[in-house]
Amino acid sequence: MKKNAIIILCQISFIFLFFSGTELSASPPENQDPVKIVLNNWTSQRVMSIITGKILEHMGYSVEYRDASEKEQWGGLQRGIYHVQVEIWEGTMKGTFDKMVKLGGMTDAGSHFAKTREEWWYPSYVEEQCPGLPDWKALKRCYSLFATPETSPKGRYLAGPWERPDEARIRALGLNFKVVVVKHGDDLRDELEKAIKNKTPIVLFNWTPNWIDVKYSGKFIEFPAYEPECETDPRWGINPIFHQDCGNPKDGWLKKGVWTGMIEKWPCAFKTIQNITFTNLMIANISLWVDIENMTYEEAAIKWLEENAGLWKSWIPQTCTK
Repeated sequence: MKKNAIIILCQISFIFLFFSGTELSASPPENQDPVKIVLNNWTSQRVMSIITGKILEHMGYSVEYRDASEKEQWGGLQRGIYHVQVEIWEGTMKGTFDKMVKLGGMTDAGSHFAKTREEWWYPSYVEEQCPGLPDWKALKRCYSLFATPETSPKGRYLAGPWERPDEARIRALGLNFKVVVVKHGDDLRDELEKAIKNKTPIVLFNWTPNWIDVKYSGKFIEFPAYEPECETDPRWGINPIFHQDCGNPKDGWLKKGVWTGMIEKWPCAFKTIQNITFTNLMIANISLWVDIENMTYEEAAIKWLEENAGLWKSWIPQTCTK
């Protein structure tokens, strides 16, 4: 039997067990309109969205998924075109999310247990080649180690296809680096694995939680500690002329946000989403299954649901069950 046929049969079997073979029975949904869940362009967000959708389907809700970029999603969520975003990062989305909540179009549905960080990162072996790491000042001495033909004599910092103020930081801290932006997040993985195979020095954008957490050893660069004033007041920090002379927030939150109208339209769905709380390890593992073990998003979601049935069932309030 071909692999695709096996996958389809497994998914059909799971769906049957998922909806009929549980001790928990959901009450009829308050509204038959579909709950629309945003899908962004990175693995953990997509898998967590599908997990959330399958839990809501188990409760009797109709669910639809809507692809939207990080920038495009906010207007749709604020106006009720989309309804659920399960992975909002403090480091890159806080400003816009807070604005949407203040305007009243979105509601904070609570934080995951996971703590986040988004920062420059290097594999552990680079410390032998550049003593002084992870202190950022070591990069001032070792920049030539990271040079490539397209950046020489400057070092290369490999950035993801998401807007970050890396060039402003390089200027403010006097780093002899050039930012090279990859076209897709998977390119970061490919470049990292190639570098690790050859023990080549590399510094690139990374984040936690991520599959790298459970596969490779490495550290984030420790830039001057983040304060909000770093982004707005050039007088703050070690450089009195330029802003962005700091790192990104550490131990950031990872939140869920919903269209405010959801609270009245689908109250049990809203309460369930409030209870959904993923850990760093959970998110790292589901990312590993897709990005390294080549599962589909759907397969990874089903695997997680099968292995954590007791947990996700506990997220559904008893008042929302028969």
